[in-house]
Amino acid sequence: MRTQFVDCRWELGRPGRGRKLYAAGHIPGASFLDVDEDLAAPAGPGGRHPLPAAGDFAAAASRAGIGYGVFVVAYGNMGGAERLWWLLRHFGHDDCAVIDLGAWRGPLATGEESVEPERFEPRERNGDTVELDDLLERRKQLVVVDARLPPRWRGEPNPVDRVPGRIPGALNAPWNAEPPELPDGELVAYCGSGVGACALLHRLHLQGREGLLYPGSWSEWEQRPELPVERG
Repeated sequence: MRTQFVDCRWELGRPGRGRKLYAAGHIPGASFLDVDEDLAAPAGPGGRHPLPAAGDFAAAASRAGIGYGVFVVAYGNMGGAERLWWLLRHFGHDDCAVIDLGAWRGPLATGEESVEPERFEPRERNGDTVELDDLLERRKQLVVVDARLPPRWRGEPNPVDRVPGRIPGALNAPWNAEPPELPDGELVAYCGSGVGACALLHRLHLQGREGLLYPGSWSEWEQRPELPVERG
């Protein structure tokens, strides 16, 4: 089995920043996938980072050298690597892992890489996401967890959320920290746009607990003025 490193660094509100970081220094042989362009559909009513269509993700993964018999090692920041990890599993490719670039002890390469394309064939799974209407109907029976940092979970004014607040009853488990003790039950993770929540789901997976992703996350919920909002 061949190993393919994939750089998924990005920065919210700064398109192209990840590509610049990749060009400045990356693990030799690594390909690059852009969170905004490759790991999400265009922003709209479904939120800031809706899930990409199967064909679009397959094309991006193929260009990045991902296909059958390839073990993917993703690295990045702000949940980018975990977003790729989640999408690969969602589209049927379980041979993947996440590492911290800071743990890399070898040399770094600069510029672009010539990556041999592969053929990624998506096999989309069901049952690993929850959509807004289902979440609204069942949220009192679910363990709903908000992966944003505490100030945004509390609903404090911030430059990202147009409507500060959270889904009523949502617990807080910041994406960049070890998850706290969470109640038993069917777990749903969300964040601002569905990227940081993948980092939380990855941490929970390593602890032996699985959960569902609410892909639209707060950036979908906040667009619906009739939906309840909790603060404090």
